Amino acid sequence: MAPITAAGQGAALFTELGPWQRALRAQFPIVTANPELAYLDSAATGQKPQAVLDAVQAQLTTAHANAGRGSYPWANASTALVAGVRDRIRAFLGDPEPERSAVHFTSGTTEGLRLVARDWLPELLADGDEIVVPFADHEANLAPWLEAQRLLERQGVRIRVRAMPYQDSSGDYDTEALARLVGPRTRFVAATHVHHVYGGNMNVHLVRQAVGPDVPICLDAAQSVGHLPFSVAELDVDFVVFSGHKALALPGSGAVWARQARGPELRPGGWQGSPNTTGIAGLSAALDWLEAAGTERIGRWTVALAARLSDGLRRLDDYEVLGCQRSLALDAPVQQRCGIVTFRHRGIGAADLGFILFSHGFMVRTDGHCQAGAGERSSSVRVSLHVYNTPEEIDRLLAVLASLT
Repeated sequence: MAPITAAGQGAALFTELGPWQRALRAQFPIVTANPELAYLDSAATGQKPQAVLDAVQAQLTTAHANAGRGSYPWANASTALVAGVRDRIRAFLGDPEPERSAVHFTSGTTEGLRLVARDWLPELLADGDEIVVPFADHEANLAPWLEAQRLLERQGVRIRVRAMPYQDSSGDYDTEALARLVGPRTRFVAATHVHHVYGGNMNVHLVRQAVGPDVPICLDAAQSVGHLPFSVAELDVDFVVFSGHKALALPGSGAVWARQARGPELRPGGWQGSPNTTGIAGLSAALDWLEAAGTERIGRWTVALAARLSDGLRRLDDYEVLGCQRSLALDAPVQQRCGIVTFRHRGIGAADLGFILFSHGFMVRTDGHCQAGAGERSSSVRVSLHVYNTPEEIDRLLAVLASLT
């Protein structure tokens, strides 16, 4: 899957897609009800289109019942809903072998990664095996693997956790170093699709090339599902884990897609309680909405917005943009940020800058962004975008930031 860039597009893209975007923006009630505010925190959670709100309302008021635990019509409808959304997720992810794969619902990415780490990984590993995991991505894509290591150690199985190598200049994975790191005892690799701080597409197809055809890869797709075109066939990974709420669905919804081809089948342990049928209904509606809107267009729009912001920030001496420095310019020849731009002011702390920005109507994230131990330790300001954001919001934000230099 070729990375999306904004090079050579600029104003022409906003002219081309402007009518399409305005029609979509109008479908977000919380956005249209607050025109004086700019919501710039979609990496934390996305806003909800009316179609998702309607689907949730309909599920709660027309056929709400527990799934898999009754034979009357409402219960049957809920059971069918859960099964149907599993198929919907397979289709949305471009699953080439849906009859082989499995989909398990979770409360979000964190629980999904822990599900793989707790209920699948230990069965794969033996004493002396190695796994490679990211130490500078989201904490949720490190902590579960370290938990699995401790669990196995208590059982007398000692595994080695190797750190995914990174390029110092960009924050991207160093896949050449990864190829040298992988050995005959490498059994598993965890990776991230889009970095939640740097905004970079982490080129998972190159990770597959580096580790070879036999090593299972688990992909944290929290910042890519619902933001970019997605194809498990092209990525060739074994698990895709994502949160519904970052893909315009409700909080407390998410899923693990499992290829079921390399290693044992994923079978969640313990008794499976009542599924979140309302969240699943909202997730189905969100995927329908995203597909109708066009994730390719959404990706182009948010990459172009991020490029507009990073290009403006690079002209302001008092700001440092985190991540790849070669991708800051609007006409950068390399891949640009996937709707996420994180930066610091050289003289104003991130928390203070966040308060200042909110006083001008901008809602941004200001902290360490839950980055794992080898990542950035100092707080920063993160702007994260979705289809409801506009170039006018970016221009207003840059004007405020410029006034603080």
